[in-house]
Amino acid sequence: MIEYIFPMHPAVIFIFGALLIPFLKGRWKQIYLLLIPVTAFINLLYLPRGTFWVYSFVRFELILGQIDATSLSFGYIFVIIAFLGLLYSIHLKDNKEHVAAFILTGASLGVVFAGDYISLYIFWKIMTISSALLIFARRKKSATDAGVRYLIVHFLGGTFLFAGIVLYYAAIGNFNFGYLEYGELYFYLILIGFLFKTAVPPFHAWLPDAYPEGSATASVFLSAFTTKTGVYVLIRAFPGTEILIWLGAVMAIYGVVYAVIENDARRLLGYHIISQVGYMVAAVGLGTQMAINGAIAHALCHILYKALLFMGPGAVIQVTGRGKLTELGGLYKAMPLTLIFFIIGGVSISGVPLFSGFVSKSMIVAAAGLQGESIVFLMLVLASVGTFLHTSLKLPYYMFFGKDMGIKAKEPPSNMLVSMGLTAFLCFFIGVYPAILYDILPYPVYFVPFTIENVIGKVTLLLYTLLAFWLLKDKIAGTPTISLDVDWFYRRPKKTFFWFCRDPLLTFSVGIDFLFAKFIRMFLWFSRNPVPAPVHWTDRLSITVREIEARRKDKLAILERLLDGGDIIRSISSASFSVVAMLALFFVYMTLAYMILLYFL
Repeated sequence: MIEYIFPMHPAVIFIFGALLIPFLKGRWKQIYLLLIPVTAFINLLYLPRGTFWVYSFVRFELILGQIDATSLSFGYIFVIIAFLGLLYSIHLKDNKEHVAAFILTGASLGVVFAGDYISLYIFWKIMTISSALLIFARRKKSATDAGVRYLIVHFLGGTFLFAGIVLYYAAIGNFNFGYLEYGELYFYLILIGFLFKTAVPPFHAWLPDAYPEGSATASVFLSAFTTKTGVYVLIRAFPGTEILIWLGAVMAIYGVVYAVIENDARRLLGYHIISQVGYMVAAVGLGTQMAINGAIAHALCHILYKALLFMGPGAVIQVTGRGKLTELGGLYKAMPLTLIFFIIGGVSISGVPLFSGFVSKSMIVAAAGLQGESIVFLMLVLASVGTFLHTSLKLPYYMFFGKDMGIKAKEPPSNMLVSMGLTAFLCFFIGVYPAILYDILPYPVYFVPFTIENVIGKVTLLLYTLLAFWLLKDKIAGTPTISLDVDWFYRRPKKTFFWFCRDPLLTFSVGIDFLFAKFIRMFLWFSRNPVPAPVHWTDRLSITVREIEARRKDKLAILERLLDGGDIIRSISSASFSVVAMLALFFVYMTLAYMILLYFL
């Protein structure tokens, strides 16, 4: 009987599953939220290998199902983290986050299983919209501003990607998604589009800017999908691209440096996503079977322990309303379970033996060593030290220990604790039984993490880092400062850009529209009344000028309300499903329109 029900495209289960959320309430809604990812996981288990869900569009083929070990491994972890994230947020009564999270999960699965650039691009854009809605859902001006910047940056990256796709079709004659040959212009444009999504410097600042502005629950979803789909497409299209080795190594160091000096807990974790994704990008650049296995394994482990790390500060924010290290301290007595789960996430990401990061990160570092990339090897090792310093030591020390701020706190809701507990268990289970991870990788795994040399070397390095932190902990305490990053360059001209939109551009647009409409009406009137027309036009000219100014003021008021974010937030709050659905359909329509235009040209 199962073979007639399954398989179904995993993206369909989540995207169409989102349609029912606004109509459910209470216990039925909670059961439904958890049932969908369980159904999707069972569906994945029955997916056959090969190419499926192929549809004709004009003269192109849309390949929605390119199924192999690589796509399935990402599919498994995306569905697992969707279940854990929904369990973490199941207490929420508002539908907008759950709808956006479902669509984000479905779109990410759509990218993972896409076999052509058209369907990949459509899902790519749906991911961008749904991610932004998760940020907007917090209903704060800072979140709205960050969401707008998020959209601008990702639309810019999407422009590079679309231009590369068009040139790729012109050169190759099809839209098949796969390995790209080095050297053509489309190669660089598509690579830049993917680097935006992967948060590779200097295209990275959207991540620490936007992720901390989401709600305590939304940040868990944001941390899991976007950059990992970026890693996936790099694995598909750019394995062995040498520049990625150095970009990844720089990412690993860059993210660590900013994380060490950051005061906001979730912004710190945002910078550390950049650092950890750097390991994966460097592994893609190395391009060997061992390195690609390492990139995939580390992506899967990273999704789990990074979600767990975001769950910790999310629980603290849920209870205390505070997220800066200088405002926290002394919470270990009131929130002991949250502390334990957070520490498990910290030691996992730091690569401590018997935890998941050790069995994935060590594979990438070893692959760099075997390739003779000694400088890259050293940079990755140093980044691992920085990871332990700020995520495993600095964050929990100043958040849960340190100076007691007298904050009244308690453990978060039970569903959040259960979600953190399950995620922590998976981080530990993979660390002690890595075969469950290695068995789903695309290439045979001959790497053995638990060698005496590897374990002793890692433990020794971490112990020296612990000693250094303990001796210097009072000097590296967080300070209430703001770190400047490359987003400064597009934040600074924001006022000028808004002035240009608000005054000269808006005036010109309203004037052109109004005069064109007036011209049509006057032409029709003249055709009926040719004799008194000159006198009438002279009288109407002064009235037209005043009408233009009045209309400009009306549009200016609308524009200012939109820029302030009030109308956006009200739209999301009143009809979250409608907003997501309409925006998603709009981008599908625009993409199809471009493809039709391309066909006729």
